[in-house]
Amino acid sequence: MTVNQITGIAASDGIAIAPVYLLAEPDLSFETKSIDDVASETARVDSAVEQATAEITVIRNTAAESLGEEEAQVFDAHLMFLSDPEFVGQVKTKVEDEKLNAEAALKDVSEMFIMMFSSMEDNPYMQERAADVRDVSERIMAALLGVKLPSPATISEEVIVVAHDLTPSDTAQLNKQFVKAFVTNIGGRTSHSAIMARSLEIPAIVGTGSILDSVEDGQMIIVDALEGVVITNPTAEDIAEYEAKAKDYEDQKAEWAKLVDSQTTTKDGHHVELAANIGTPKDAEGAVSNGAEGIGLYRTEFLYMDSADFPTEDEQYEAYKAVLEAMEGKPVIVRTMDIGGDKELPYLELPEEMNPFLGYRAIRISLDQQDMFKTQLRALLRASVHGLLRIMFPMIATLPEFREAKEILLAVKEELVSEGVEVSDDIQVGIMVEIPAAAMLADQFAKEVDFFSIGTNDLIQYTMAADRMNENVSYLYQPYNPSILRLIKNVIDASHAEGKWTGMCGEMAGDQIAAPILLGLGLDEFSMSASSVLKTRSLFSKLNKSDMEVLANKAINETTTNEEVIALVEEALAEN
Repeated sequence: MTVNQITGIAASDGIAIAPVYLLAEPDLSFETKSIDDVASETARVDSAVEQATAEITVIRNTAAESLGEEEAQVFDAHLMFLSDPEFVGQVKTKVEDEKLNAEAALKDVSEMFIMMFSSMEDNPYMQERAADVRDVSERIMAALLGVKLPSPATISEEVIVVAHDLTPSDTAQLNKQFVKAFVTNIGGRTSHSAIMARSLEIPAIVGTGSILDSVEDGQMIIVDALEGVVITNPTAEDIAEYEAKAKDYEDQKAEWAKLVDSQTTTKDGHHVELAANIGTPKDAEGAVSNGAEGIGLYRTEFLYMDSADFPTEDEQYEAYKAVLEAMEGKPVIVRTMDIGGDKELPYLELPEEMNPFLGYRAIRISLDQQDMFKTQLRALLRASVHGLLRIMFPMIATLPEFREAKEILLAVKEELVSEGVEVSDDIQVGIMVEIPAAAMLADQFAKEVDFFSIGTNDLIQYTMAADRMNENVSYLYQPYNPSILRLIKNVIDASHAEGKWTGMCGEMAGDQIAAPILLGLGLDEFSMSASSVLKTRSLFSKLNKSDMEVLANKAINETTTNEEVIALVEEALAEN
C-alpha cells in the first residue's frame, strides 16, 4: 500500500483519524427488463419502500434534533408519500400489468406524478410536492439497486466525510459526535462549508482538487487540518505520530480554555472585543463556551435556507430571541437576509445572472421585495427587548440604500409601537462594509451609521476583481495586500473621527497573521468563528498595541505585496 499525501486548504483547525464516508451521488442507472415472477418483484417494491421509510425516519429525527422541529417537517411530507397507497400501489400495478422490473415501473410512475404536480401552476403547495416525489423515488430506487444514497444525517459511527463539495444543508446535518472531519475537492477558507465547519468546530480541508478520486468508502485516512494535509493509506507509525500531534493540539486548546472568562487585553492594557460569527441559534452555545464577548455576525440567511418556504415572523422572532437570551446582555449583531451570489432559495425565484455576486442580492433584494424585508424587521424589533440587539444591512454600496433601509426600519418600529408592541430604544444600526465604494466613502457613511462591520470575504474579492469561489484566480485572494489594508484603515479612521466604532466579521478577523495588523490599525471589534476566539485572545495577551501600531504603519507604507506583509508580521511575532 502506498502512503500518499494530498494537500488542500486548512479551513477549520484540528486533526482526525477515521474511515472515509463518501458523500457522492451514486449511479442509479438500470436496465428495463421483462420479468416472470411478479410476486417476487412486487415484494422487492415493498422491501425498498420499507427501507426508504426507515432511512427517512432517521433523517427526520436527526434534523429535528439538530435543526428543530420546523425544519424537520419537510421529511414528514416524504414519509406521508411513502405510506400513500396510491403511489406505491401504482408502481406494483405497473409491475403486474406490464411485467416490468420494479426499477422501470418506479421510474415511469414517479415521472408521471412529478409531471402532474409540476403542472399545477395555480396551486404552489401541490407544485412543491414534485420535489418530494423526486427525493422519495430516488431513495426507493437506491434501495432497489442496493446502493447507498449518502445522507449526512444518518451517520452513526466515527467517519471523515469526503465530498466534491458540501452544501450548507449538508453541513448543517453533520453530527460532530460522529463526523470527525471533512475534506472536499473544491472550496476555499471563505466558502460556506468552511465557515460552517468552523462554527461546528469540525476539522476541515477544502480545495484538494482530487480527494474524491483518491480514496474509497471505509478507507482509513488522516486529516491534518492544521497543515492542510490528508494522508491516505497511513502506516501504523503515521497513525501513532498523528495521535500524538492531536493530543498536543488538545493540550494547547486546554491552555487557551483557561482564558474563557477573561477580557481580551493586550500586554500594554488595551482592550478589544472578541465576538463570534454564527449561522443558527444553536451556534450561540459555542460562542458562549468559547468566551465570545458578543455575536459580531448572525447570518440570518440560514433561517431561510433551512426552510421549505419563507420563515414566518413568529419563527424568525423565536430564533432571534433565542440568540439574544443566550448571550445574556452581550451585544448581538444581526445581519439582515443576505441571499444571492452563491446562496439561493428554491422558493425565491432569482433571475439568471452572468455575475450573481455582482447582481441582485442581499439589501438589493430586501429593498425591492419590501414585504419580506418588513417581516424580518418586525421579528427583529419584537425580539430586541430580550437582549442588546444591533442591526446590520449587508451589501450597501451607496448612502441612499442605507437611508432607505433605515427609513423602512423606523417605519416598522413606529407601526409596532402603535400596535402596543414593546421595542427596545437601544438598537444600533450599521452597515457591512464589503463593497469598495462604501469603504472609500466611509467618512460620509460614518456621519449616519452607528457602526461599521467590515466583511473582508467580499471586500477582498471585489477589490481584487477575483471570484473567491474560482480556483483559477485563488492566488488573488490576498487578505494582507496593502491595498486591502489601506481600505480597512480608511474605514476605521473614518468611524473614529465621528466617535463611532468599527468591527470586522470577515474571516480575516480571526487570522493570526492579520489580527496583529488589525490591532495596530485600531479595529475595535474582531468577530470570528467561535473556535478562534480563545486562540486570538491568547495571541493578543502577548502583544503590545503600541508595537502593533508601528507594524501596521510599516505594512501599509513600506510593503507592496501580500507576501512582504506576511514576512513582516512573522518577524514581529517571532520577537514577542
